Amino acid sequence: MERKEFHLYDIVEMKKPHPCGTNRWQIIRMGMDIRIKCQGCSHSVLMPRRKFERKLKRVLESVGANKE
Repeated sequence: MERKEFHLYDIVEMKKPHPCGTNRWQIIRMGMDIRIKCQGCSHSVLMPRRKFERKLKRVLESVGANKE
């Protein structure tokens, strides 16, 4: 299976939407754990990288590569 490429500050879509109805998330912290912030209600979620990679559907906007 191909690994998905994502960077800090990218906007991603997860497999399941947030309860507020939005399915756009921004990556705001990367390491062993990844913190993502809902673009609809600004709620943030911290999850292990492995779990994040399983739940990631696709990268919508890749802005992280430009900032590095």
